[in-house]
Amino acid sequence: YLLEAKKAQQCLESTYKQLDSSKKRFEREWREAERAAQYAEKTDQDINATKADVEKAKQQAHMRARVAEECKNDYASHLQKYNKEQSQFYFNDMPVIFNKLQNLDERRIQKLAQGYILFSDTEKHVMPIIGKCLEGITKAGTNVNEKNDTMVVIEQNKSGFERPGDVEFEDYSQGINRASSDSSLGTPKGHMDILGKNKSKNFWLFKRSKLSSTSTHTPFSTPPAPLPPNGAPSPKFGRDPLSYCLKEINKTVKPRISSFRTLRRSPTVMEDFGHLPPEQRRKRLQQKLEEISKELQKEADQSEALGKMKDVYEKNPQMGDPASLATQISQTSQNIERLRGELNKYETWLSEAGVRGDALRYRAHSFNNNGAHEVLSPDAAHSDESTPDPSQAIYAEFDDDFEDEERAAPIGKCTAMYNFPGASEGTISMEEGEVLAVVEEDKGDGWTRVRRHNGDEGYIPTSYVTITLNK
Repeated sequence: YLLEAKKAQQCLESTYKQLDSSKKRFEREWREAERAAQYAEKTDQDINATKADVEKAKQQAHMRARVAEECKNDYASHLQKYNKEQSQFYFNDMPVIFNKLQNLDERRIQKLAQGYILFSDTEKHVMPIIGKCLEGITKAGTNVNEKNDTMVVIEQNKSGFERPGDVEFEDYSQGINRASSDSSLGTPKGHMDILGKNKSKNFWLFKRSKLSSTSTHTPFSTPPAPLPPNGAPSPKFGRDPLSYCLKEINKTVKPRISSFRTLRRSPTVMEDFGHLPPEQRRKRLQQKLEEISKELQKEADQSEALGKMKDVYEKNPQMGDPASLATQISQTSQNIERLRGELNKYETWLSEAGVRGDALRYRAHSFNNNGAHEVLSPDAAHSDESTPDPSQAIYAEFDDDFEDEERAAPIGKCTAMYNFPGASEGTISMEEGEVLAVVEEDKGDGWTRVRRHNGDEGYIPTSYVTITLNK
């Protein structure tokens, strides 16, 4: 409908231009005719003018008057046409278009109202189901029996150990061992007997099959006996088995927890870096293109060297067999084709991300027969930047990137108008009213890089803050 209105307005403007052109032409011709008439009258009154001059001047004046009359008629015709089209535009065409727009908005409002009604009906239908679920949760919570649950856990995890009796006193001064006391529960006299008669039993309160391999302590020569029911353990088993096992578990679990901490903020990495903010995505794609271009240049140089070596072998067979280089040449060609494909893929992603004017431009440049190519920088010079260290993690956290780079001086400050959680990778959280230092302006992607007083840096939405730049 707006295009129809624009088209009608353009037609009216075109008619007005024709009207204005015919008006100016009529004005010009009328002045010429008036000057010709004055010249003819002046020539007629001149006594020195010949009859031929007078006749010529009169004919010229008559011709100019006739042309002026034609322009007048043409101007009147265009004026009538413009008035008619103007009336049609303001009294017929535009009211019809406005009515169509009004009907369109009325249909939109009607559809929106129907959507609200459907939403309300759906909520009414779902609420009883939600109520039944809540009632079931309440009923399940009411029926919980903590006594039975704890007994189930005890039955599943009880050790089955027999309680030991008192350890007997061995009087070596008499050279004999006394018989077991009446208070003994039938426990063997020594810990060696315990080991001999219970080799198949597990005396550990917790299984140590996994822990013993990582423990730095040597295990007991015999499993330590549990605490007797009537007091502290005897001096012969001075170490409490329960505390010992807990220490072993603690020593084993700590390294695992520390290894889990490395997964604290590991991002979900995508090949096209789509999980990053737009500006960071462009930087990563450009860095990847640099790496691929360096690898492609290296493969091209290797292909060229192999080609020269093959020519030397063909000219001097005594120096080597040219057929022995076929495998390497084939592998190098495959690597070049693979890197070309990756280069094109990342160039496509970089163009989709919207490359800025100061970004590097990559293009495969004049591949020769040996696969050599050039990578041009924006000033058309050969790019000789060093290849990034492959040991550096491309998918490292943004905090690490900021620490590695030289700290940029703030260019201003900003005040948060809203809360921002900063849940995505590369962003930073902020509270309403918080004042942050601006490190990098918004480059058109809607994100501004800021820094806190404690040194934390990250990106925040530009529309969430009020920015004041330093003059």
